Amino acid sequence: MPDLKPRTEDHGAVGRVAFLGGIYSNYLALAEALRIARTRGVDAVYALGDFGAFGPHPDRTVEILREARVPAIQGNYEESLSTGADDCHCGYTDPRDNAFAQVSYDYTRRQTRAEHKAWMGTLPGHIRLTVAGRRLLLCHGSPRKINEFLWESTTPTPFIRRLLTEAEADVVVGTHTGLHWSRFVEPGRGVVNVGALGRPANDGRTDVWMTLVEDRAGELAVEHVPVSYDHARLAREMREERLPAEFVETVLTGWWTTCLEILPAKERARGRH
Repeated sequence: MPDLKPRTEDHGAVGRVAFLGGIYSNYLALAEALRIARTRGVDAVYALGDFGAFGPHPDRTVEILREARVPAIQGNYEESLSTGADDCHCGYTDPRDNAFAQVSYDYTRRQTRAEHKAWMGTLPGHIRLTVAGRRLLLCHGSPRKINEFLWESTTPTPFIRRLLTEAEADVVVGTHTGLHWSRFVEPGRGVVNVGALGRPANDGRTDVWMTLVEDRAGELAVEHVPVSYDHARLAREMREERLPAEFVETVLTGWWTTCLEILPAKERARGRH
């Protein structure tokens, strides 16, 4: 993985913004999330990377994002696809997790047009926004590393304070883990993981998640929003594309069957497997 300082764009101030993380080729959930964002009257929508992986027809997700002119940053998938890397640089350490990740990456790489890969290469690594007077830094994994996992149970308050100081931000907004959570160490200062649109949050629900952040009477407010979509159709298309049965099971049941070994003990204990 390239060890370069990510390019950062400054997009100024917004009042209400929707964040989409880890879309993982779930174009059906993406379309529904954009509809929800419109009904909620957001000023902007941002995608935080990993548009492909896991699901079917990755180009459909990119086409929706580009047609809707959704500002986006690179996730590890976009970085890998745009540079011709051999794997997704997902950050897993377990052989089984890496084997499934490779199947997912190889499928996405084959099914993503060169034009879209080139577009991914133009995306910044970070974006800065201001909401309710607070400085937000948008990243994929963490401000330090594109594929760093920030888990709720293993991200202590002193570390959050240090992360914010180093990032010169009041709020770090990311995704990568696939599990939504937020923690503020003081009013208006903390970490927000926006969750994932691509697959359920290992909670036995078929919904996926997006996150709204807004200026509410001068204070920063965060809302994690469930997104219901036609998960049966997605599962059917995954089978038609010969994607792993384990992936299909997760879509249909809401429980993770892969990427489990990276989970900390508390997060894994919430699941079925």
